[in-house]
Amino acid sequence: MPTHTRIRMFNTKQTYPNQALDNDLCQAVRAGNTIYVRGQIGTDFDGNLIGLGDPRAQAEQAMKNVKQLLEEAGSDLSHIVKTTTYLIDPRYREPVYQEVGKWLKGVFPISTGLVISGLGQPEWLMEIDVIAVVPDDWTVSV
Repeated sequence: MPTHTRIRMFNTKQTYPNQALDNDLCQAVRAGNTIYVRGQIGTDFDGNLIGLGDPRAQAEQAMKNVKQLLEEAGSDLSHIVKTTTYLIDPRYREPVYQEVGKWLKGVFPISTGLVISGLGQPEWLMEIDVIAVVPDDWTVSV
């Protein structure tokens, strides 16, 4: 039995067609009872950007992705223990954190927030990655 499960594997040739990349990655990894979710942005799993120019809409899509990935890994949002949020402009902090806060109300994860000079594509305004757990004897209710 493998010690970890890779969820939604992909190659960066498809994700970043405008860049000369060829890396095999995945959206999430479940290692034992820990789930690591790759940075999620305002793009759905079909590659459509949601919320061009709108940090709140991008945060909403990113959190939809996080929810879906955690469910596919056998957990849910209530078991997030750590978030890291990246913003390309400090003025986006309020709309992004308000949106993320709606999804994580009552969860109380530890949180790190960073303002950086840019993300993988110029239209991306924010990104969030999370670490979650799968409690013993847990079954996800979708």
